[in-house]
Amino acid sequence: MRGLKAEQAAKYGIDKAYFRKIKQGADGISNTGKIIPNEELTTPPNPPKTYAYCTDTAYEPGIAPLVRGVDTLYHESTFLKTEEHLAAKTGHSTASEAARIAAQAGVQRLILGHYSSRYRNLSKFKEEAEEYFPNVVLAEDGKEFSW
Repeated sequence: MRGLKAEQAAKYGIDKAYFRKIKQGADGISNTGKIIPNEELTTPPNPPKTYAYCTDTAYEPGIAPLVRGVDTLYHESTFLKTEEHLAAKTGHSTASEAARIAAQAGVQRLILGHYSSRYRNLSKFKEEAEEYFPNVVLAEDGKEFSW
């Protein structure tokens, strides 16, 4: 939805009852009956936010082009680099592999999750991933994100 320039609408004496239609793209009608182009009364909408998620997946560099440029990438990181052999064997990824995908894809932020229950200290996942990608956050049950 477009942003309304309320001061412009007031300048033309446009009734507030028409603001929703104007924000949806309709032209405005001044208090004298003149049609005011929508572009004069509004600002472009914010670009949509994009995300992708990759979970229960082994490290696959071919994923990067598929998620290129998304705002947020959630990628599983079941294991740390020290258990890379288990990741490959079980079809999962490590934190460093998830971060390499994020870097190759040029995403804005990476959320890591789907950790093996063998780990008590999840901060190691963030540290490992940040060796390859700077903007990493950890998913946790019930955690909410807003950007």
